[in-house]
Amino acid sequence: MQNNILTNQSLSVGEKIGKITVRVLIYAFLVLGAVLIVFPFLWMLLGSFKTPLDANSIDFRFFPLEWVTTNYTDLFTSPNFPIIKAFFNTVLVEVSVIVIGTFVSALAAFSFAKLQLPHKTFWLLFLMSGMMVPYAALMLPQFRVFQAINMFDTLWPLILPGFFGNVSMIFFLVQYMRGIPTSILEAARMDGAGHFVSFLQIMFPLAKTAIAAQVIFWFIGIWNDYFAPSIYLITPENMTLQALLGSLNPSKNRQYLPMALAGAVLSSIPMLVIYLSCQKFFIESLAISGVKG
Repeated sequence: MQNNILTNQSLSVGEKIGKITVRVLIYAFLVLGAVLIVFPFLWMLLGSFKTPLDANSIDFRFFPLEWVTTNYTDLFTSPNFPIIKAFFNTVLVEVSVIVIGTFVSALAAFSFAKLQLPHKTFWLLFLMSGMMVPYAALMLPQFRVFQAINMFDTLWPLILPGFFGNVSMIFFLVQYMRGIPTSILEAARMDGAGHFVSFLQIMFPLAKTAIAAQVIFWFIGIWNDYFAPSIYLITPENMTLQALLGSLNPSKNRQYLPMALAGAVLSSIPMLVIYLSCQKFFIESLAISGVKG
């Protein structure tokens, strides 16, 4: 009897030690992952306060030998890098594309999800098939079109495609709207509401959480976009923020390295603010993606 009690106690102690060991290993793995993720941001932040000589030193130094703030002041005072103008250019692209593109995407999703359209499944799959075509395959013909209509070196090549909506947003919203009871729309039709009124006053408010989640991801994608602006924009006054920072090109002139890091720090601030203030939408977007019609 006593032997059985001792055996059970030893097993319970062994199980506790095993659980503690597993938990310690999990936390150690998470801490290591967090360090690996945060380290480049810390290096970028500290590098923005270094002198060009210190930043380009062969010897690795995490902290600056001499703390300077001239890299930030040079960004705002250098006539060759109109960062304030680039910021407003980026905001102009963001606002125009997201406001119009989101409305068009939501309206298209409502049509595919709730309206009786002929062959709507085929057309939805047809639209989604465009996601399989890489942008590099469309880059040259699209560039030639915008060049032919005199829109090269303007913001229009970045704005106009967004006016026609976002296919990934449409597909996401279609799945969400299919989960909303159709009886609500039928009751609205009995009261005399048309399709557009039903969308504007019923469906759009009900889908605002899903729309907000997609808007955040689209905002981040446009803000961080460097490829398309670098193709169409060559004049510093017309560049977006990422394209202007890319024009510093520290690989050619290493004196610009700490200045480029300072610009990267400033450009990442809006993303950090959005993430910290909109965490619930990031979490809800994962839950919403599991909604089935």
